[in-house]
Amino acid sequence: MTSHDAQLRARTDDLARAVDLAGDRLDPAVAAQVRDAVAGVRERLALGVDHTVVALAGGTGSGKSSLFNRVTRLDFADVGVKRPTTARVTACSWSDAATALLDWLEVDPERRITRDGELDGDDETGLGGLVLLDLPDHDSIEPAHRAVVDRVLPLVDLLVWVVDPQKYADDALHSGYLRKSGGLEGSMVVALNQIDTVPESRRASLVTDMGRLLEEDGLSGVYVTTVSARTGDGLDELRGLLEQAVARRSVAASRVAGELDRAGALLLEQIPGEVPWTMSTAVEDEVDALADATGLAAVAGQVGAAVRNGYGRPEFAPPQPDAVALSRARWIERAGRALRPGWRDALDAAVAPAPTIMQSTRSALSKVPLDTRGPASARPTRRVAWAALAVGVVAGVLAVLGSLGVLDLSRTLLAVCAVLAAVAVVVAVGCFLAVLQVRRTLARRREQQVLASGRGAIGRVVQEAMGRPTQELLDTHRQVRELAQSARDRTPAAPLSGALRLPTAPELDGPSTGEGPTADGGTARTAP
Repeated sequence: MTSHDAQLRARTDDLARAVDLAGDRLDPAVAAQVRDAVAGVRERLALGVDHTVVALAGGTGSGKSSLFNRVTRLDFADVGVKRPTTARVTACSWSDAATALLDWLEVDPERRITRDGELDGDDETGLGGLVLLDLPDHDSIEPAHRAVVDRVLPLVDLLVWVVDPQKYADDALHSGYLRKSGGLEGSMVVALNQIDTVPESRRASLVTDMGRLLEEDGLSGVYVTTVSARTGDGLDELRGLLEQAVARRSVAASRVAGELDRAGALLLEQIPGEVPWTMSTAVEDEVDALADATGLAAVAGQVGAAVRNGYGRPEFAPPQPDAVALSRARWIERAGRALRPGWRDALDAAVAPAPTIMQSTRSALSKVPLDTRGPASARPTRRVAWAALAVGVVAGVLAVLGSLGVLDLSRTLLAVCAVLAAVAVVVAVGCFLAVLQVRRTLARRREQQVLASGRGAIGRVVQEAMGRPTQELLDTHRQVRELAQSARDRTPAAPLSGALRLPTAPELDGPSTGEGPTADGGTARTAP
């Protein structure tokens, strides 16, 4: 296995892993196309790239069967009135080892012929390894004909579209095939057949107009040549292109690379490159929403009031169903805003349903401690306050009775009782104020603890019920995109950089305008 083969196989494996990882989140039609491309590429690589499969495709009356016979120098393909009656592919191989490849292409044995230079007496060595196919008419009134064309086209390495001067702009060709061939320009040639029916003065403009139509189809740089199966004009140039393709032994690999690139691009359309999403911000927003739905702030306030007042039994009410459902819907809309429908559906299925979120939230909040106990120092302090108050009352009563003469107390004792009463009252009031301040401080702390614990509990629910499945899906989304991008971005090394190195004007000894001599002395031009 060459390094190029290994690279193509690695790209194919990346694409296969991408579509498998995406699963049913992809559009079914896209997934089917990508899987078909992977299967076709693997089959083609398994057969090796020693043979170059070239197909002549075109519409009714384009003369591709006649061109097939002229290129092969045999009279084997059906032409004329016979052509519309068959939906079979005709093949000529310049190799006796192409049986497995022709079996894969589903060419009937009786529609195969081998071109052997020694037996025929012709010098065909330049085309050794070529497998040339003559396809049914793509615009035939028989649906079976088009079905054969549609089946074979993705399997060939180089596609030669044979068109005639009257129908080269036919919409069936352009809308049905060419506009869907983006990325395969390097594996495509357009041959304007029957050029002998066009005056020499109009041939260049015909080629230019064909190039313009190809550009409008989204195909840039497709080589356009002119040929006549009847007179042989341009035939040597066409055979030269085929010899060049065979000599490079890279057309098959380039076609495989093009199929991988097209399939990867198709897959990337299903996976946007940018998914604006910040998990932490989304979690915070929904924690706020669910905290409001559960009345967290109110319960925390009730805990604080119970601590301050010394009584009260606050508890959490069940979350509001509508608020929970709205939170979930907002989450999915936010996380899935840039996702394609299949991925959004998968996100909706992955995120926990609203009833589950409600139950999980209620269970989490039930474990949040709602401690309404007062400060541990409050009781001893109150006892000191009551004792001091009692002492103050007794001392005050004694002082009053002594001053009224009810009790016979000396002036000194009366003064002591008065001072003691005042001090005791001050101590009692100070103790009561201290207890009140301690309760207020503790109430604020307990209220903040409930808020923090409650938000933490809700945050864990949001993370588990919505955040984790969302992140897993987005991680998968990113991995699929990276694999699809990898399947496209591994550009082959220099020998595989293009399907075909087409002749340039200087190489054809033509003028700088891009025109060059054909075999018959006419002109042919690459598409602009």
